[in-house]
Amino acid sequence: MTKRDPVWAAIAAILRAEIASGACPPGAKLPTEAALSARFGVNRHTLRHALAALAEEGLLRARRGSGVFVAASPPTDYALGRRVRFQENVLASGRTPSRQVLRLETRPAEAAERAALGVALVHLYEGLSLADGVVLAQFRSAFPADRFPTLPEALARLGSVTAALAEMGVSDYTRASTRITAKLARGPRAALLHLPEGAALLRTEAVNVDATGVPVEYGLTWFAGDRVALTVATTG
Repeated sequence: MTKRDPVWAAIAAILRAEIASGACPPGAKLPTEAALSARFGVNRHTLRHALAALAEEGLLRARRGSGVFVAASPPTDYALGRRVRFQENVLASGRTPSRQVLRLETRPAEAAERAALGVALVHLYEGLSLADGVVLAQFRSAFPADRFPTLPEALARLGSVTAALAEMGVSDYTRASTRITAKLARGPRAALLHLPEGAALLRTEAVNVDATGVPVEYGLTWFAGDRVALTVATTG
């Protein structure tokens, strides 16, 4: 920066640096115009000039009625084929996968779980899927409790469905069906995904089966629509 640079450019440089450092992560909502104007000691016209410049660079995105948000990174390609593996999908996109567990419990099966798995008791595994620390999706998986009595301990210890099922004797499993629907982010789910109310979601409902065709997992996943590009593979 030079002394001749306008004030708006200096503000843009500060916000740009905060975004690059991760202080304002992808999907984060910026403070209001009033709060930012007070922070930098400028009028709203000057502030809007700075925000407009960052928006032109693709760093910010305004949502009518919701505010200004840090733009998400390019969507992560997420393949839906016969074998859907979270870690493999994220690693293939060049990012680092991680998961945050929200709930791991055993309970009576709900109607959809009972219909898909044919059991009365399930282990429920629920949490958030992340890539480079950015939340991509909320997941909720149900597994037959009678068939896999020690699965919760394995999931807690290994943090991987594939590895945990392998310990249970399921060396491989494949996708029998996937149903994709469009939803809107509301209430607690919007907060968990760091999305504004009404943001677009892609929900998948899936059943995975073992080598003999017996269902081993019924899952629901809510993907942040602007962070994930679902791709449907015809083979594999």
